[in-house]
Amino acid sequence: MEENKMGVKPVKPLIIGMALPMMLSMLVQALYNIVDSYFVAKVSEDAVTAVTLAFPMQNLMISIGMGTCVGVNALLSKALGQKNKKAVDDAANTGLLLTAVHFVLFLTIGFFLSSVFIHSQTDNAQIASYAISYLKIISVMSFGCFFQVMFERLLQSTGKTQLSMISQMSGAIINMVLDPIMIFGLYGFPRMEVAGAAVATCIGQVCACVIGFVLNIKYNRDISISLSKMFKPHFDTIKKVYIIGIPSTLMMAIGSLMTYFMNLILGGFSSTAQAVFGIYFRLQSFFFMPVFGLNNALIPVLAYNFGAKRKDRIMEALKFTVVVAVCIMLTGTATFMAIPKQLLLIFEASEEMLAIGVTALRIIGLNYPMAAVAIVLGSVFQAFAKSQYSFFTSVARQLVVLIPVAWLLAQTGVISNVWWAFPISEVVSLAVTFVFFKKVKKEVVDPLEA
Repeated sequence: MEENKMGVKPVKPLIIGMALPMMLSMLVQALYNIVDSYFVAKVSEDAVTAVTLAFPMQNLMISIGMGTCVGVNALLSKALGQKNKKAVDDAANTGLLLTAVHFVLFLTIGFFLSSVFIHSQTDNAQIASYAISYLKIISVMSFGCFFQVMFERLLQSTGKTQLSMISQMSGAIINMVLDPIMIFGLYGFPRMEVAGAAVATCIGQVCACVIGFVLNIKYNRDISISLSKMFKPHFDTIKKVYIIGIPSTLMMAIGSLMTYFMNLILGGFSSTAQAVFGIYFRLQSFFFMPVFGLNNALIPVLAYNFGAKRKDRIMEALKFTVVVAVCIMLTGTATFMAIPKQLLLIFEASEEMLAIGVTALRIIGLNYPMAAVAIVLGSVFQAFAKSQYSFFTSVARQLVVLIPVAWLLAQTGVISNVWWAFPISEVVSLAVTFVFFKKVKKEVVDPLEA
């Protein structure tokens, strides 16, 4: 096999070259999140709250898809470093099989559990009606979401990030174009309101899925995708994918539990507080998404050079990425500090929403630089098949600390106190991440030949 650029190209240009397309596509995805909520907010505040209540289940779907991709990504990149073509193909086709299984799971959940899930978070009939319709559509049409993510990760795993960017950006742009058409019933389409946002999302994902498939078949020569290989389960590979991927899946799925319980805590104050929480998630994605794009570029570089036993390249890539990520997140902190009111007004914020939201953005934004360091150091766990450490870190931040602290602060009866749970939990997360990082570096990285 020809030498892959991840093993020979200078590290800093390599990271930038691989990361920029993913960061750009992630920024487009973040912009979509904001545009989507912008149009939903024009329906009503109840509509924003509804999408917020559906988010935990939607995030669970994404968590399972992306967690599986982490396992596939790590196996595939390591096999590339070892120049093992059979292991590369086994990882890719096994990933696609598991993706199909996950779609069937959420198809079932969408039909039978949407109503129960939404009603557990609200007694408001209008909010529940919006949320249930949104969640059913997203779940039943989730094949686009699952396969889009997998096809994009296959491109990223082999260093073809520009092609991955084409797929992701195409889906997001189609989504943004369709949002106002489907939500408000333009150009002869029926007015669907919140359900229209779900339909636009799913159409965008299906289009991105098709584009990703075509790009892999036509241009990704490092892997061979075939139905015959896909539907012949390679159980040893499935086991390895889940051993690596399940901790990452659980780590991301913990976010679903966190948002669910935060919705319950904030619902004790008002549905407006829940809406603020949902808007915050849209806004923070504009800073977190580029960092995740940077991280997605870093992981295959680390995994490849681990397979190639290049400790020097691993450490150089890691240090450089930490600096870039912190700079991005400092920009986020400064933005939330300087113009929180203007950001909230994008979403038709009422006086009550401004009163709650301005304080929320300023307080939560304090934790961004710490989050940047934790995210990048956590990439080591994923790249070196130590994803259980990412899981433990996420549990510490979002369940052991965040939710109990938020609940305790909520007992003061002052909504602004609740937001302090976020920076408090991030301090704990960074401390735990650093302990695990030192352990992995000593056990896995240091023994490699310099």
